[in-house]
Amino acid sequence: MDYRIGRFRVLAAVLAGMVSCAAAPAALAAPDDERGRSLVRLVRQDCGACHGMLLTGGLGPALSPDALRDRPREALVATVLGGRPGTPMPPWRGLLTEDEAGWIVDRLQAGFPER
Repeated sequence: MDYRIGRFRVLAAVLAGMVSCAAAPAALAAPDDERGRSLVRLVRQDCGACHGMLLTGGLGPALSPDALRDRPREALVATVLGGRPGTPMPPWRGLLTEDEAGWIVDRLQAGFPER
């Protein structure tokens, strides 16, 4: 076998593995019931102070499923954790884990629970 073909097959296998890993959603550790309720209150009260109590917009943009439909999940999680420099959006890293931020983003994109 020509070594170039062998190298091509190895490269193709590595790239295929990278694509399948990138396409697979990250494993998400769901918060327990008490922490989930706490996160819902945090979003409704703290996020709602800027994004509107119904999350339909205010000082900050709307956080409705329609408004977030075309936004990449990873970018939204990064915004929750890191904030938006130069805007009133604060970083929540330190108060939220990456899994919790992902849980919140998933709920926002699906339609945030009432309570």
